[in-house]
Amino acid sequence: MKIRIRKKYLFYVLLILSAFIAAVTTSIDGIISYFYISNPWVFGVSVFLVGVFITLFLSLILSVPIGNNKSIGSVIDPSFRRIRFVKKEELKYHIMAGIGNTVSTLGYLYVVSKFVDPSAVLPFFQVVILYLLIVESLSEKDAPTLAETESSIIVTFGAIMASISLSGEVNVMALLVIFLVMNPGWVLLAIYQRKLKLMKIGDTHNDSINIRLWNVIFTTIFTAVFVFIYNKDYFFEAINASFKFYPWLSLTMGVTFFSYVLYIRALGLGKASISQAVKASTIIFAIPLSLLLSHYMNFSFSASPTLLVIKLMGIILVVLGVATFALTEVRAYVFINAQGDKSIKELMDEIWGIRGVVAVSALAGKHDLIAKVRIRTLGKGYERIIRRLEGIEGIEKFMWQSILKEWEEI
Repeated sequence: MKIRIRKKYLFYVLLILSAFIAAVTTSIDGIISYFYISNPWVFGVSVFLVGVFITLFLSLILSVPIGNNKSIGSVIDPSFRRIRFVKKEELKYHIMAGIGNTVSTLGYLYVVSKFVDPSAVLPFFQVVILYLLIVESLSEKDAPTLAETESSIIVTFGAIMASISLSGEVNVMALLVIFLVMNPGWVLLAIYQRKLKLMKIGDTHNDSINIRLWNVIFTTIFTAVFVFIYNKDYFFEAINASFKFYPWLSLTMGVTFFSYVLYIRALGLGKASISQAVKASTIIFAIPLSLLLSHYMNFSFSASPTLLVIKLMGIILVVLGVATFALTEVRAYVFINAQGDKSIKELMDEIWGIRGVVAVSALAGKHDLIAKVRIRTLGKGYERIIRRLEGIEGIEKFMWQSILKEWEEI
């Protein structure tokens, strides 16, 4: 049976599902670190060592064909056929994403291992959303719009408020590690995984399952080498823990696999900053799970009236920010007729340079060109694009058609 969903909402469905699964993963990690592997360095290495085999096992299962040149994994990502080796053109992106994941992971492990209660500073990891906004503003053709920037800031501070703890100590060194190590590392991971997802391998776009598989492989290699150099005892303890607590480590990496696959697929549909902002809704699911765990583990979920009000305000801000992303997007097709001596190729290049245009194609038939537009505000965005089109020599006339509904199979 084929399931269809409006393309406009698929991006948000993928990320909210990813956020929910990530919250479950965080709870499982909490159980493992509390009952079984208390040393964060040992836990960090052992979970990746087991994760390589679990990720490979799940990828092999998802590679089982089900007919019509499709596999089980195509249900999750239609671009997936089977696991494969890394292509030459994508190797550098995998290495950069692996380095980014390793740096972010090692920064997290350092903060958790060096500070007794880092809960007051870890929420500032959400500032990575603003890092991504800055990178996209400098590097991408379609820099974030004012509406996207405002919504991202709302989500960032909402996520910090919803996950903040008043029990921990705000340590300057811990904050420096978060701002200068963890956040830049995650930016590398998100940006290069998005590049990988947008890349075409053969005649189809790259798939999120192979991207996740190879990211785990590269991250495991880099993390294991670093910890081996940093402290050999931790490395060998991690190998022992991998065998001793294999079921629990397999569970957390198995669940994490699906969270990241959905997240990577969403990266191919929208900007990295917006993807990260929507995924910040993890904290909405994490709070009830933390309450549940507090009944079984020896810690108390702080429930002072002041903190509860702060967390509630944070959740409201996150919901408002995510809703703004979902409700303000406008998509349209512009059908264009050419005239004069200017070539179609030159026209395509000029149209492609207009902010908000995400695709341009040449046509045979009634119209010469078609441009796909994606903007956040119909008023100013529409007027700006129309003025730019009117100013291009070689365009005889054009017709704007807003997209009311666009469907995609999942």
